Amino acid sequence: MRDPLFRMALVLGLLSAVGPFAIDMYLPAMPQVAADLDTTEAGAALTLTSYFIAFGIAQMIYGPMADAIGRKKPMVLGVAIFLVATVAAALAPTIGWLILARAVQGFGAATLMVVPRAVIRDVATGPAAARMMAAIMIVISISPMLAPLTGSLVMAWGSWREIFGVLGAAALLSLFLILVVLPETSEPRNRQPVRIGQMMAGARRLLTDKRFMGLTMIGGFGMASFFVFLSTASFVYKHQYGLSPTGFSIAFAINAIGFFSASQFAGRLAEQFGMERVISLAITGFAGLTLMLTALVWSGADALPLVVAGLLAANACLGLVIPTTMVMALDPHPDIAGLASSLGGTIQMLTGGLMIAVTGPFMDNTSATMVAGITLCALLAWCAAAASLPRLRLGRMV
Repeated sequence: MRDPLFRMALVLGLLSAVGPFAIDMYLPAMPQVAADLDTTEAGAALTLTSYFIAFGIAQMIYGPMADAIGRKKPMVLGVAIFLVATVAAALAPTIGWLILARAVQGFGAATLMVVPRAVIRDVATGPAAARMMAAIMIVISISPMLAPLTGSLVMAWGSWREIFGVLGAAALLSLFLILVVLPETSEPRNRQPVRIGQMMAGARRLLTDKRFMGLTMIGGFGMASFFVFLSTASFVYKHQYGLSPTGFSIAFAINAIGFFSASQFAGRLAEQFGMERVISLAITGFAGLTLMLTALVWSGADALPLVVAGLLAANACLGLVIPTTMVMALDPHPDIAGLASSLGGTIQMLTGGLMIAVTGPFMDNTSATMVAGITLCALLAWCAAAASLPRLRLGRMV
């Protein structure tokens, strides 16, 4: 990758990490939030659900906006909204207030998921874009490995409210990077005014594109597995295994290492073996490993090291799937890259929220139900791949 592209990837990675950081840094605090605001664990989990839903819906706004007025202005607007909501969350007197503030926060953070994807599409395609996406994952990987630890350290001298102070500082840094460091990559001649009819036509084109929808749902169910983990892990690790916020943070970081380590090989493997083969093999490995882990845990082998190791291995496979499906879904649609990115992101986030809602009633703060929920998502991702990838459907993965 040329140095300018690598530098741009690092900047985009820092910006893209803000949204995940706002989730991961907050996870160790969820039990304290439930106690402090006099609510149930399910009520505390709604602060994540509201974030995900707003995050998903907002992507349909920022994508077309990025196609119409360029890449930088939508990012400035979204980060400003995120900053205001972060202050509101820090001052929340009730769980209802916090749920609403987190929803607005997710609405703002969505811009940093949609627009960087469109920026990548502006400057690179194919394996080069996959390498850029992998470089972004290097920076994003800081979030699941350091954000929970940062959150637990903040709680050691303060409370969950101070966590939002750190997120506010991250928002200010993001504004600086967007305004001063990041170049505008959308040429004025390529911009398209926001027209509802045009958007509907573009959406119909994407929604009826079996390849686009198949790849989007593979990534959607893959991400849903991680959302199920996010919504349950802090309570499972606390109640079943007795971990402190710091202990949870360490276990969570280990679970995430596999995903982000493997993602760095996505571009290289795609060049050598082809994107479709990489996805086919990786999604099969993901489904197989989660099935094996579920069988072991339900048979009584539910020790913490086994659960952490099993999720580490499964997430390594998932790390090859997510960046590759993102690139493959956008490649055929350069003229509506912003809309394609936002629609794909919306579908994936809503899929994640739906899977949390579907699995939530069955969760009982044990690893057995947690890994079962993750496995359900993995199997649905494999089914989406089998339906949309000829190589997997015909059994020609090697």
